[in-house]
Amino acid sequence: MEKGALSNLKVVELGHLIAGPYCAKLLADLGAEVIKVEEPGVGDEARRREPFLHDEAHPEKSGFFLNLNTNKLGVTLNLKSKTGKEIFLKLLKEADILVENNPPSVMEKWGLQYESLKEINPRLIMTSITPFGQSGPYRDYKATELISFHMGGIGFSTPGVVDNAAEEPPLRAGGQLAGFMAGIAGAVATMCAVFYRKATGLGEHVDVSTQEAVSSFMRSVATEYLYTKQLYGRARGSRPYMGFGGILPCKDGYVNLSPSQDHHWDGLVQLMGNPEWTKDERFKDRDSRRQHGEEIRAHLEEWTKGQNKVELAEAAQRLGFPGAPIYTMDEALNAEHLLARGFLAEIDHPEAGKIRYPGAPFKMLETPWRVIRSAPLLGQHNEEVYCRRLGYSKEKLVKLRESGVI
Repeated sequence: MEKGALSNLKVVELGHLIAGPYCAKLLADLGAEVIKVEEPGVGDEARRREPFLHDEAHPEKSGFFLNLNTNKLGVTLNLKSKTGKEIFLKLLKEADILVENNPPSVMEKWGLQYESLKEINPRLIMTSITPFGQSGPYRDYKATELISFHMGGIGFSTPGVVDNAAEEPPLRAGGQLAGFMAGIAGAVATMCAVFYRKATGLGEHVDVSTQEAVSSFMRSVATEYLYTKQLYGRARGSRPYMGFGGILPCKDGYVNLSPSQDHHWDGLVQLMGNPEWTKDERFKDRDSRRQHGEEIRAHLEEWTKGQNKVELAEAAQRLGFPGAPIYTMDEALNAEHLLARGFLAEIDHPEAGKIRYPGAPFKMLETPWRVIRSAPLLGQHNEEVYCRRLGYSKEKLVKLRESGVI
């Protein structure tokens, strides 16, 4: 079997919901061995989150959990017990990386701060993902996806331009973007720490703030403010450099046309059949078109409403300017291009059966991304990890289970 790019790394994950598990999943999908530690009888909170297969609320059938935990081994362990903590430290002694997204106060209560852990394993990289980081006045604040999203500054940039910004409250985008952004940031920073350790032989503590991860993805908006000291609103025309393109209505949905350059405009005019209104002196060049963007947009909307979104986008591409249909999720996941690149992966789970999942947004020819293991059942790999790797007997395992340690 081909080895993954990260097959030499051993990771312990003490994560829940999105940020920590997604960070660890990104490593696991590239070959790292990830042992996910969950609370006995309870497990990751994600196991109780919808959507559930066939609407059956079952801890082994949450699509939320199944998607975030492929390629991982799963064990149960009670870290509130002395024995549980001892076993956990044995796992960390042989690990390269610990990924966790617990409140700092909880890790301190369990005695699992980085300063303590590096005493038993100086090479350990500990990646901690929390709403606001390990320092600062908000360090111990609680947060939800909604809070992290808005405190990162995206809410007033969503859903883009509107007709009356004063009547539009801040809006969170669909899905769980803040958690995934933090997971990506955690994985990238973790790999930087791996390179540092390769050079020095020492691990380090990677401190990821979800708020900062969200803000870092908003660099264009942040740059606007830092350079201009202006807070651009969402009203049409509030960003004069954006021009008149963007999302336009079609008879079967929406299309995105972005004729920002002069040669793009020439292609658009040709595509529309050289209508008389495009010869207006006010639309003669790029700057003047920006000044009269609302008038141009009105003409464009009148025209695009009678067009098919895919045909229009493909015609725009043939004429050399950016255009794309705005997909619904079912259209995106069943698009010919994604299917041709094999983006979706089918995984067979012992309880949920065969389900398709999103794959990786990249290709690695020598060390490919792949799924070799479905998300673990709760405690599925207790015997493999505790007996075969840590040397506990099966009799001891039974006693640990009876005493609530695993």
